[in-house]
Amino acid sequence: MSEEAVSLVHGFGGKETFELLEKLIFSKLPLDLKRVEKGVGIDIPDDGAVIRLGDVNLVITVDSYTIKPIFFPGGSIGTLAVSGTVNDLIMMGAKPVAMADAIIVEEGFSINDLNKVVDDMLSLIKELKIPLITGDFKVMPKGALDGIVIATMGIGIAKKPIVDINLAPGDKIIVTDPIASHGAVVLASQLGMLDKLKSIRSDVKPLINLLPIVEKYADYIHAMRDPTRGGIAAILNEWARETGLTIVIERDRIPIESSVREFLEALGIDPLTMASEGVAVIAADNSIADSLTKDLKASGFNAEIVGYVEAPRNNFLKGKVIAVTEIGGRTIVDARGYSLPRIC
Repeated sequence: MSEEAVSLVHGFGGKETFELLEKLIFSKLPLDLKRVEKGVGIDIPDDGAVIRLGDVNLVITVDSYTIKPIFFPGGSIGTLAVSGTVNDLIMMGAKPVAMADAIIVEEGFSINDLNKVVDDMLSLIKELKIPLITGDFKVMPKGALDGIVIATMGIGIAKKPIVDINLAPGDKIIVTDPIASHGAVVLASQLGMLDKLKSIRSDVKPLINLLPIVEKYADYIHAMRDPTRGGIAAILNEWARETGLTIVIERDRIPIESSVREFLEALGIDPLTMASEGVAVIAADNSIADSLTKDLKASGFNAEIVGYVEAPRNNFLKGKVIAVTEIGGRTIVDARGYSLPRIC
């Protein structure tokens, strides 16, 4: 028998990723070593961790970026690193207060390209006024690394942390902007098709304008995540699996740019499985879902209510995500889907 090995699908961010992490890490630690007392850690997989310090909720997030190509229409690995870190904090209901980074480059990497990447990072950091307080820089021998990898840490403060464990029947699912644009751009780049798809751009951006709305409705937002690896399919399946509830979405209500839809449909790829880097998926109490969506639109988001949460009608539907198709049929939305490597 051949030895089991890590595959690219393990980095997809879906069910395979969760199963590997459960085997490698989660199952090996007792609860008191998965979190700080009264906080949130890897006991509840989310976009970050919460440490309770007196009356302060300190939120910490860690991420790494390996995207290829490092420059793409709409951004770069530098734009992505800052935006992704800021967005993970905001998804936890936290105001970003500081960042740290670690940059690892391959011997022979272009100094000019490195300067462009760092300038993209610093430009956003200065725009958002988030201090970069510490970091690290390493060089790997030629061939030991493919270009550049950036790791980041974000630190934030949350009045009321949003932890993805409070999903409840009746909650509405809201998407803040058109999905799948980032995944489509990276895929087109990797396939050498950008010259034929000039209208497609990544949606990568920091969701800092979302923070005041999140703080306003914090008592009513039961879960929130940005659909990066695995797209909204991965997020919704994780929420359904962790709570045992059923999530129903309506495909014709999910916003997506027509050029992105046409490109992915031509390749037979479900947009629900493709990454977004400037979009949030929100599960909110039904009582405020309409006003929350209205406030999002007033703040410049193209938000739509795309589905709802319900108690499972039978054991088969427990922990499942169901999509209502454009013609009224119902299908299972699986977290296993197209595995695009080096997406973020």
